[in-house]
Amino acid sequence: MRTKDVLKLTIPNDFSYLPIVLTCVRETAQKFGFEGPLLGKIELAVEEAISNVIKHAFASSETSTFDIICERIPPGIRIRIKEKGLPFDPAILPQYDPTKLMDEWAARGLGMHLMKESMDEVTFHNLGLEGKETHLIKFLPGKHAGEEEAESVESAPAEPQVIQEKIEYDVRGLEPAEAIEVSRCAYKSHGYTFFDDHIYFPDRLVDMNRTRQMISSVAVTKDNTFMGHAALVYPYSESRIAELTFVFVNVEYRGQGCMNRLCDYLFNQVQHGLSGIYAYAVTNHIFTQKVMLKHGFNDCGILLATSPTSWEFKGMEENTQRISVILSFKYLKAPSPLNLYPPPHHRTMIEKLYQSIQAHHQYTEQAVIDMPNESVIEVELFSAENCAEIQIKQYGKNVAKELKRILHELCVKQIAAINLFLSLENPATASMSAEFEKLGFFFAGILPQAACGDSLILQYLNNVAFDYGKVQAYSPVSKELLAYIKAHDPHEADS
Repeated sequence: MRTKDVLKLTIPNDFSYLPIVLTCVRETAQKFGFEGPLLGKIELAVEEAISNVIKHAFASSETSTFDIICERIPPGIRIRIKEKGLPFDPAILPQYDPTKLMDEWAARGLGMHLMKESMDEVTFHNLGLEGKETHLIKFLPGKHAGEEEAESVESAPAEPQVIQEKIEYDVRGLEPAEAIEVSRCAYKSHGYTFFDDHIYFPDRLVDMNRTRQMISSVAVTKDNTFMGHAALVYPYSESRIAELTFVFVNVEYRGQGCMNRLCDYLFNQVQHGLSGIYAYAVTNHIFTQKVMLKHGFNDCGILLATSPTSWEFKGMEENTQRISVILSFKYLKAPSPLNLYPPPHHRTMIEKLYQSIQAHHQYTEQAVIDMPNESVIEVELFSAENCAEIQIKQYGKNVAKELKRILHELCVKQIAAINLFLSLENPATASMSAEFEKLGFFFAGILPQAACGDSLILQYLNNVAFDYGKVQAYSPVSKELLAYIKAHDPHEADS
């Protein structure tokens, strides 16, 4: 498509700009060959679509912008309205029924009805982290009308005020039709900045629950209004541990105790064979940390600067540095004693952390080991958070050289935070961790039963401006651990 056949407008979510948009769209459609009554139909459809965005995609107090893109297509014109507003599932809207205009819910389909009557195609596209788009297509007279089915583009109403009185509600498993509400709730709490974009795709959430990669719990009012969500996610097949994540409650229902009840439900629904649950709690507030402690989780690590400054917490102060998380763990059954090989200079702290999570192991001095020539190292990138994880599955004689090469590649890609997992069940960890710390890695904590076994976590910050004073640690263990990490951070030693 030629560039001159595309017109893009970026406007505020403000109705006063609507006449400007309609004028531009009308003139563009006329340039593309439309005339007479067809121009009025195009204007009507665009007015309805933009009104839906301004009224429903954003909270009344939210200031944002969205795009209107007019494109010439061989049979006519495509108009795309692209925004990062509230997630929406077009399948939940009722069909418009002119005999039920007094029914407010049925009348919500009127806008969609007008668009479908005015245009040849109306489709809705979920773009995950990029938001969503409404496509309006009109063909020139006598041109091919296409075969795609029209979909709805209306969105949910603005958020209600916080409910002060206590209300009765139920907690249960996720029903497929509620997946869109989970995506909406994620958006309300974090916008489109959430670390895992699965949360913005309702169909993925349904499939993950169906295949038991995820176990979701939802809180709903007695009249079945969605309140909040929490989930257990299995990080890999046959994992013995699961992550407690995607925990959020719609703002109007905070203070109702939803988070506690959602977690309780999950702990009673865990699959057979699961031996532990871990969770990450942000450190720009202490609310989630308190909930984890209440449910028997104990802190065992602090991963610095793992999420970008842009990660949103609606209703809270804007972040001024990359977000750190506290890692906590809860055994569901007592672990069998292990022989672990901690680095001598971190042994005392590692023992304290295991005591914190109520595990009792044997700590062995470094053994003489014979390494193979080649190492097995796995790297996983998390683009939304601009961080990475490295797991050393097998130590080889070239392990330090390979890790240095991988670290260089990640730094060139400007990955901000890099976490390194080393098996404490492997004798080589006792000696090799000191070599890795010479590369700039420093202590972060431990994680039991990770992909490479009970693991020591080291971390690396790549040119990240970091202020330890902005990290809020709640428990005595996390406060002591934060001081320990700061003392071993090479950047602090240089300052």
